[in-house]
Amino acid sequence: MFSASQSSKAQFLDKARQAREERRELKERERAAVLIQALVRRFLCRCHLQREIRREVEDFFGANESGSSKRSALSIFRMARNLLFVFNHKEDKERFEKLCRCILTSMDVENEPKVWYVSLALSKDLTLLWIKQIKDILWFCCEFLKQLKPDILQDSRLVNLHLTMLVTFTDTSTWKILRGKGETLRPAMNHICANIMGHLNQKGFYSVLQILLTNGLARSRPSLSKGSLTAVFSLALRPVVAAQFSDNLLRSFLIHIMSVPAIMTHLATLTPERLAVIESHELFRKFVLFLSREAQCRDVCVCLEGSHTLCLLGNLVYLGSLNDKVLEEETAHFVGVLIHMLSYCQKYVSQKKSNLTHWHPVLGWFSQTVDYGLNESMPLLTKQLQHLWGVHMIRILFSDVLSKKLLENQEIAQLPAQPVSPQNSLPMKNLFKRAFQKSASVRNILKPVGGKRVDSAEVQKVCSICVLYQTTLTTLTQIRLQILTGLTYLDDLLPKLWAFICELGPQGGLKLFLECLNNDTEESKRLLAMLMLFCDCSRHLITILDDIEVYEEQISFKLEELVTISSFLNSFVFKMIWDGIVENARGETLELFHSVHGWLMVLYERDCRRRFAPEDHWLRKDLKPSVLFQELDKDKKRAQLLLQYIPHVIPHKNRVLLFRNMVTKEKEKLGLVETSSASPHVTHITIRRSRMLEDGYEQLRQLSQNAMKGVIRVKFVNDLGVDEAGIDQDGVFKEFLEEIIKKVFDPALNLFKTTSGDERLYPSPTSYIHENYLQLFEFVGKMLGKAVYEGIVVDVPFASFFLSQLLGHHHSVFYSSVDELPSLDSEFYKNLTSIKRYDGDISDLGLTLSYDEDVMGQLVCHELIPGGKTIPVTNENKISYIHLMAHFRMHTQIKSQTAALIGGFRSIIKPEWIRMFSAPELQRLISGDNAEIDLEDLKKHTVYYGGFHGSHRVIIWLWDILANDFSPEERAMFLKFVTSCSRPPLLGFAYLKPPFSIRCVEVSDDQDTGDTLGSVLRGFFTIRKKEPGGRLPTSSTCFNLLKLPNYSKKSILREKLRYAISMNTGFELS
Repeated sequence: MFSASQSSKAQFLDKARQAREERRELKERERAAVLIQALVRRFLCRCHLQREIRREVEDFFGANESGSSKRSALSIFRMARNLLFVFNHKEDKERFEKLCRCILTSMDVENEPKVWYVSLALSKDLTLLWIKQIKDILWFCCEFLKQLKPDILQDSRLVNLHLTMLVTFTDTSTWKILRGKGETLRPAMNHICANIMGHLNQKGFYSVLQILLTNGLARSRPSLSKGSLTAVFSLALRPVVAAQFSDNLLRSFLIHIMSVPAIMTHLATLTPERLAVIESHELFRKFVLFLSREAQCRDVCVCLEGSHTLCLLGNLVYLGSLNDKVLEEETAHFVGVLIHMLSYCQKYVSQKKSNLTHWHPVLGWFSQTVDYGLNESMPLLTKQLQHLWGVHMIRILFSDVLSKKLLENQEIAQLPAQPVSPQNSLPMKNLFKRAFQKSASVRNILKPVGGKRVDSAEVQKVCSICVLYQTTLTTLTQIRLQILTGLTYLDDLLPKLWAFICELGPQGGLKLFLECLNNDTEESKRLLAMLMLFCDCSRHLITILDDIEVYEEQISFKLEELVTISSFLNSFVFKMIWDGIVENARGETLELFHSVHGWLMVLYERDCRRRFAPEDHWLRKDLKPSVLFQELDKDKKRAQLLLQYIPHVIPHKNRVLLFRNMVTKEKEKLGLVETSSASPHVTHITIRRSRMLEDGYEQLRQLSQNAMKGVIRVKFVNDLGVDEAGIDQDGVFKEFLEEIIKKVFDPALNLFKTTSGDERLYPSPTSYIHENYLQLFEFVGKMLGKAVYEGIVVDVPFASFFLSQLLGHHHSVFYSSVDELPSLDSEFYKNLTSIKRYDGDISDLGLTLSYDEDVMGQLVCHELIPGGKTIPVTNENKISYIHLMAHFRMHTQIKSQTAALIGGFRSIIKPEWIRMFSAPELQRLISGDNAEIDLEDLKKHTVYYGGFHGSHRVIIWLWDILANDFSPEERAMFLKFVTSCSRPPLLGFAYLKPPFSIRCVEVSDDQDTGDTLGSVLRGFFTIRKKEPGGRLPTSSTCFNLLKLPNYSKKSILREKLRYAISMNTGFELS
């Protein structure tokens, strides 16, 4: 019973709770319904009101357009107030345009003050409301300007409309209400305009103008009209002028207006009168002085970031080029500002692509965000920047340097031009006579003289300018060559800069700069920047000048100056390496080293190709080779760096000795040298004389790299397979190698061709007719490498350009194909350089960027660039044409053949071994010394057989004939007759393998069975079986062996020997 009453109570309570919740939900629904109804009614009411207002506005403007009557300013004000009350950007765009037109129309009416919209500003009741309204209207104009695209015709009309509104109501000059008696109101009206402009500035007026200018100008062709651009620039200038060029407004103007790409160029083109306004206000001077404060400049750069900082820089440079007077007066500030801005950009210039970098057309890889919308305007920006290294600005900035007088030697100037023979055959006596003629009136810059204080204002100014250009070179990486070309355009700038450098410090030149390396001061860095700029520019100049311009016309530098400069550079680089500076160099010091070293090597390679410096000019007499070799054995870093960067300071013979030591060390490491405990592995090959090249190629190309470097024994067989009699020593391999080389380098085989003129060898462009021609070239490279590896000299004269490729010089950024072209075809080189000097219109010659060649009876057209046969050669691209043509003839045509041969050669000879030689020195390494034969050295290292000895009368006669009766040419023929090479070994005859030998013979070669006891005794005691007067001397070149009959008279020996060497000169490739 009790439980039942409890249950009913619980049920009752649940029902009561449910009822309460239902009543509460009902009230909530009723309240929500009322709220929704209110919102809907309010929305509908608002929509109705907006429709009513918009209809009223439409009716107002419709009546206005019909021209039934002129609307009063008050009616326009009320209608504008209504429109602004319901204004929506999308819906009311056209109505707003009509309002603007209506307001502007009211301002144009003559003599009706009540119609002028601006008249409301004079009403006591409406002044504040009118100011509020015009501020809102003008800001809506700004909002629309941000969205409009000036390149669209409809948008461009709206741009003009909104700009007209802004121009009209931010300045009182067009207000008709102020004419006549109204002039007294002008101060008050000006105050209202200033108030309006201040409001717009606070809202972001300059940002609006920047967006509009960028949309209209940041393209290849501007889409803003002259009127629009004039209006925008006038609007931008008004606040600055009104505020009397306050720092805040100058900052805004620089950040938002002057950073628009090439805006100054567009002003000069479209509306030059605006530039006159800039000049009248001396804005350029004010900009420079404002930015010359480091904090202000940094603030502007940080706000703009890299891309836009560069645009500001371009505009400032362009303004500077138009304001000579200000530029001359504010040079220090101008240079300082540019350095600061370039340095800011340089912080973000990266050497390589990464996930954090972006590509910029002028800066290269850049680690800040790049505005790709500016890319179209980059050519215009580059043109602006070009003024910085243009002749006009260089003359102003470097006025202190260029004002120097360089005295000329009048006698030298009147000397007739010397005839120049190709390559290294310039008459050295005449050249050095010209270079070192003593005279008081010779240019006063031949030697560093010193005497100018480095802390003087003049030196500091020049240093700053050099820092500017050096920073420009390292920042604007993609137009670096343009900058260098501009800086080298004036022929007298670099010589005068060198004269300036020579005058610095108490003793001049070298000592001062070496001291700067050890001082980490700002002054030292600026002095080193001057040296670095001089080196970079001079290197670029000498690289682009051809031999005629360097040696005959002597553009910019006289030859004697190049001698002095190269001596300075050689000493400077040597000291940097030897004093341990390069080992630990980082950043600017390392850049300086590469700059100075690059200029030094360009001069050295030019001198190697054609001499201008005296003998032993490049050697360092204070460097003992023995000390260097000891340090190399100990792996001292400075010795390794010296060998890597300036091996030419070491005498050539010492470098050859070093090369031979390197080879010997490798042989020992590979176990290729005979020792008491082990013998090297020997590779045996069998060769048929009639198929020597084919058999050698088949058997040797399969060998491993180490086997090719090892001992190779050759067994010759005849066509029947019968062994030839031979002595089992290295001589047979030497004969095989010489015969192989004789065959492969024979131009008749068409693997190689000879150059016109001096007939030197290079790969034949048509060698592809051979089957497996690339494998053949690789084989030739291995054979040539093997000859050099074993110290076997072979008489193979290579073209200089091909030797440069063998050394890898063609990969250098300073390499010029045009400079090497004379070594291929001197006539072709003359024709190309005549194009360079052609004064008329080169397109009249009908040339295209292609090369027509007769290939085996067929005319083949090679395009130098894709589509080249349809691209005419013009005055603008003729330099490119010359370089493309030279590159094609010496590289492109024989690229695969050269690569194959170099690959084979380097499989035997490591590239770093021969990097210490120049092209002529490499030729000497391959073919022996081109010096005269040292008979005393030959006599000292000659081995005698068959009874001959040093005191034998035939031997005495032989040496006497060679010394006194034979000419140097005949002595070379004699050496070639015995050894197959007309040149002596580089290190002397002690290094000739096998050694030079002379053997007494009694019978002809086919009857000769070698020395016997009887033949040796007869030879020793000069006992003859019969008179050998009828027989000629013979030789075995594979053993470097002269077989000499025991002649009875000296005259017979002389006659027979002369006849033998003239009839049996071995293989002559020329």
